Amino acid sequence: MKDLLEKVSSYNIFNYLFPGVLVAVLGTAVSSFDLLADDIVVGVFLYYFYGLVVSRIGSLVLEPILKRVRVVQFAPYADFVAASRIDEKIDMLSEQNNVYRTLASTFLCLTLLGLADWVLARLPTLSAYRVQIAVLLLLALFIWSYRKQTNYVSARVKTALRSKPPGAATDSRPEQ
Repeated sequence: MKDLLEKVSSYNIFNYLFPGVLVAVLGTAVSSFDLLADDIVVGVFLYYFYGLVVSRIGSLVLEPILKRVRVVQFAPYADFVAASRIDEKIDMLSEQNNVYRTLASTFLCLTLLGLADWVLARLPTLSAYRVQIAVLLLLALFIWSYRKQTNYVSARVKTALRSKPPGAATDSRPEQ
């Protein structure tokens, strides 16, 4: 377990594990859900998963809303990639930015958890299907995340290929 924790990056700790622990502790306090784990090993993985879900909600729901209402404005992606090559501090600042977005998403999720608890207490029929509803929502969330990440990777590939030096090979495999 110690070796595993040593390999976890600061990004993973501050964007997944820390928010996951907050959700578990505060979510248990503000709702009737018991989100805490009795076993430390299970807890680390469970809290990491909570944080991963919170981070995805921040990326897929909160970020677009904040962009739409012009609370945040992003630089064009190609400019971000080019500037990151010039100023390596941009990547660190982007990571910090993601921490703030994830923490904002944490408190949004805690609010939604309290609201869901209130709704489920008043609709016992719906409460009987809460696990199935959660699984379907998580399925949709991670399909949406996969789509966004695939688009991100594709944009990064296109940007890298557009900015390659003249005469550089596009394929490192030997010619046949």
